[in-house]
Amino acid sequence: MEISKQQARSFLLFYQGLWSNDRYTSKLGIMDYIRKVGCIQYDPLNIVGHNPELVLQARVADFRPRLLKELLYHDRRLLDGFDKLMSIYPMEDWPYFRRWRESARHDSGDSAEMIHSVVDHVREQIKARGPLSSLDLNLPEIVNWDWTQARLARAALESMYFWGELVVHHRVHTRKYYDFAHRHLPSEILHAPEPNPREESYQDWHVHRRIGSVGLLWDRSGEAWYIHSIKSKERKAALKRLLEQKKVVQTQVSGIKDPFYFRSQDLPILEDALAIEPSPPKARIMAPLDNMLWDRRMLRQIFAFEYTWEVYVPASKRRYGYYVLPILYGDRFIARFDPGFDKKTAILTIKNWWWEDGVEMSQQMRADLLTCFRRFL
Repeated sequence: MEISKQQARSFLLFYQGLWSNDRYTSKLGIMDYIRKVGCIQYDPLNIVGHNPELVLQARVADFRPRLLKELLYHDRRLLDGFDKLMSIYPMEDWPYFRRWRESARHDSGDSAEMIHSVVDHVREQIKARGPLSSLDLNLPEIVNWDWTQARLARAALESMYFWGELVVHHRVHTRKYYDFAHRHLPSEILHAPEPNPREESYQDWHVHRRIGSVGLLWDRSGEAWYIHSIKSKERKAALKRLLEQKKVVQTQVSGIKDPFYFRSQDLPILEDALAIEPSPPKARIMAPLDNMLWDRRMLRQIFAFEYTWEVYVPASKRRYGYYVLPILYGDRFIARFDPGFDKKTAILTIKNWWWEDGVEMSQQMRADLLTCFRRFL
């Protein structure tokens, strides 16, 4: 099977809900989209909204941040968890990550002894006081934790969270408050057995899931393929098995040497995307960690768009800016801008704007961009 780059773009945009017509609305739309892609990536930075909020505003017609917050911390239909790094995924997916939680329980890093020595104290405090953040615990000792040093309180709470004993009860800005998982997860989900007891079946499930997170992926290492315990060798073997099981389809994109893969269940979406006449284009402001942008090399090949999130690039070496957001218009990226937000005046500022080469702004494009920014506001 072979498709053109134009057809690959159409499929990705249709699959990701970025086609011109709004397909998702309200909480139901949020759940439909997240169930389809498995997870959306979380990041604590908030320049003009957190990454999940920016992902959803590009797709959900009436999105407001409170809708996502309610699904996470009131309705309990979504969870903070690890998938593509720190992510948000549906509550019902909890059992599939049992293997990851068990691995975390047996590896608490260099500070395991200190962490385990205070776990009972943390349990007692949560039982007595309810959901707590690290600031609520008098455990000031500094330990080696993750990629940095941290207070023992944080290391203990996050360890118990990684093990699955705690869940995020709510957030105040980026600060997490934890509570016991058994208070918020249904028993049938909390105690469900590992759906993929064999390592190979787990690898097949997660590789299949990750293809669905984007819609179309090639077998080249990159950010999209970050999966706990699955490296290039295991991924290749899983793709081979999935092809044999007819759970994925291999396709060639004209002009690109490496083959691509999409889920067999998504073949009707590809057919629809190729059959439907393009509608008048709409403008979308994209999140820096949007699912469709996870593989930057693939983005460059299919959309001819070069994008680097320069948050971690030293200021002197940035080409554009700290938190630059791409602008999608129809099936091409036409610009990017450096946003700012004044919380006192509630004014969004565009600190800088860069057109892509060859873009000519028409009156219609200008009107569509203004509509897009009003929606974004």
